[in-house]
Amino acid sequence: MSRSIAYTSSPLLASPTPVWRSKFIVAVIALSFAGLVARAVYIQIIENEFFIKQGEVRFARTLALPASRGRILDRNGIVLASSIPVPSIWAIPEDVPRAPEGLKKLARLLDMPLAELNKKLEDEDKTFVWLKRQVDESVGNAIAALGLKGIYQRKEYKRQYPEGEAAAHVVGFTNVEDQGQEGMELAFNKELGGRNGSRRVIKDRMGRVVEDLREQIAPVDGRDLQLSIDSKVQFFAYQTLKEAVLKHKAKAGGVVVLDVQTGEVLALANYPSYVPGKRQNLSGEQLRNRTLTDSFEPGSTMKPFVIGLALNTGRVTPETQIQTAPGRLTIGSATISDSHAHGILTVNEVIQKSSNIGTVKIAMQMPPREMWDMYSSVGFGQKPQVPFPGAVSGRLRPYKSWRPIEQATMSYGYGLSVSLMQLAHAYTIFGREGDLVPLSMLKVSAPASGQPVFQSKVAHDVRNMLHLVTGPGGTAQKAQTIGYSVGGKTGTANKQEGRGYAAKKYRGVFAGLAPIDAPRISVAVMIDEPTNGQYFGGDVAAPVFSQTVQQTLRVLGVAPDLSVVPQVITDAVEESF
Repeated sequence: MSRSIAYTSSPLLASPTPVWRSKFIVAVIALSFAGLVARAVYIQIIENEFFIKQGEVRFARTLALPASRGRILDRNGIVLASSIPVPSIWAIPEDVPRAPEGLKKLARLLDMPLAELNKKLEDEDKTFVWLKRQVDESVGNAIAALGLKGIYQRKEYKRQYPEGEAAAHVVGFTNVEDQGQEGMELAFNKELGGRNGSRRVIKDRMGRVVEDLREQIAPVDGRDLQLSIDSKVQFFAYQTLKEAVLKHKAKAGGVVVLDVQTGEVLALANYPSYVPGKRQNLSGEQLRNRTLTDSFEPGSTMKPFVIGLALNTGRVTPETQIQTAPGRLTIGSATISDSHAHGILTVNEVIQKSSNIGTVKIAMQMPPREMWDMYSSVGFGQKPQVPFPGAVSGRLRPYKSWRPIEQATMSYGYGLSVSLMQLAHAYTIFGREGDLVPLSMLKVSAPASGQPVFQSKVAHDVRNMLHLVTGPGGTAQKAQTIGYSVGGKTGTANKQEGRGYAAKKYRGVFAGLAPIDAPRISVAVMIDEPTNGQYFGGDVAAPVFSQTVQQTLRVLGVAPDLSVVPQVITDAVEESF
């Protein structure tokens, strides 16, 4: 039987309890509860921003919704640059198992040493690290098939360049963040890039989205950019230039093709070049867009401008005779010479034979300011008005500082410098009615109006002289083109080295127009430091002009204006510098 206990007989329970103690305990409990309520009100209502922020820092993420970069198209709609979605590989390092076999397979797929992969997983943030961005789709699928814990993928856009090295210097390239770095990608980065969107979400520790916090902001894709470039003309110009540079063992070369009627740049090619999508071990030599960023002394290609000025001011006519004998002319302490003694030459023949003496005698009839104004009016000494990074202005010193010998040498292309783009642009005045049309790297819909430089008749007369240069007795017979009449001017200049000129380093240049009676294109070619025996512009640059003109006019649908195939004489007359 259970024993009954008399609790009331316990001395402890029998003793009277003070009332204040019970009240105190109840008060403490009530105050504690009130404090908890006050704290909850403070945290959740009054000062909740800090705690919300701390929660978001740990779990909320803003995901970028990348805009698709606009395409770059040629004048006919052919894609020169476009973006495609590709996977990028990232990891949560603390979750990745360190099993050697799995990591070896992953490193092999990522094309990186195992040591580098381990370093990324050990040295970086333990919650996020990029392993490799913008991998091929097949690589992404193979990595997903491994099923490695802590390895994830994210879609990004990668730029592709179908025309490769042929159009590299025109199009340029972007970096891994899809920002333009060179060429038109850089010049029109804002327009091409668009505007990224965003999405605010809550993620779990595995990086999975579990909730959207607000309505997402949709991305605005970049707009397409249509260039004036014709991809076929660009390819032919590049291939022809590349062959010439390799054949003559030259340092580099460039070609510019312009539409005389609209001022559009149809081709802009450089060699050496590079593949925009494969830029490992890329050098500055490959990156340089020499047609715009390099300036050089253009040699005898300046003579038509001086002759044009003399014709425009009425000082000479095409038939005016100039005595060039004995082939030497002394100005001050300097002596100017021709490669051959020509005797009496008409102004037409001064250009045809490329006589330095004849050109200087005509130039010295003019005040320096007249020559300076004319050179400036065709764009020399001024930055080309094209939206292209790195374009140079060249060098044209103020006329007030010219000494007589400097004015003389400037008349045949020494003492001033131009870019190949400036040279091709300046020659458009002879292909038009004596006016200079604005340049455009973007496609234009109608012929442009230009700024007058010479009278229409002067442009026609100079064009006839340029045609003589490519015919019998001229210095550029190798510039002749099957089916089309052409005209142009050779230039061969010693390269500057220190304060003087290198004895055996040259630039061979040719600039001209075609067809000669109704010009459609202006083409300028420069071959830098040919070392294989030939270096005159008529030998190294004129053949590039010939092939480029023939292919370009066919692409543009220009009907041939010659019914008889011209007889090209291989032993061209040697030009004066």
